[in-house]
Amino acid sequence: MTATRSPLTAHQFTMRFSSTPRGARLARRLCGHRLDAWGIPYGSDAHDVVTLVAAELCANAVRHGHVAGRDFHLLLTADTATGTVRIEVSDTHGERLPAPPSSPPADGEEGRGLLLVAALADRWGCCPRRSGGPGKTVWAQCAAPGLISPPPLP
Repeated sequence: MTATRSPLTAHQFTMRFSSTPRGARLARRLCGHRLDAWGIPYGSDAHDVVTLVAAELCANAVRHGHVAGRDFHLLLTADTATGTVRIEVSDTHGERLPAPPSSPPADGEEGRGLLLVAALADRWGCCPRRSGGPGKTVWAQCAAPGLISPPPLP
């Protein structure tokens, strides 16, 4: 008798990045590459939305969650059963929690990142970092039609 495994319904990508603008750019590029490999092609609305949300969360981790000598962590989870992608960005600066955006600042280029996240993501929030260490995780969930199921395990 041969046992069969049910097909996986989730993709996952996780990596630590240096808490620098270069680390945030690399995280955005790798996020885009993974989405394309998971069936969300470059140039599609879902790809652009998820990549932009990930870029904003990573940039915020570098700008507002930076602790010298500490990296930030990106976790992408794509669930083919629900057609959603969850982006989690963790940093080690737990004292600065993101505030829900109310309105864009009158002048300047700053302060719009979480407004974009709130406008583009289906849901977003913040929670304590799961690893048990200091810090926080800011997460967002986005619809992503087109996800393909990973191949079944042998």
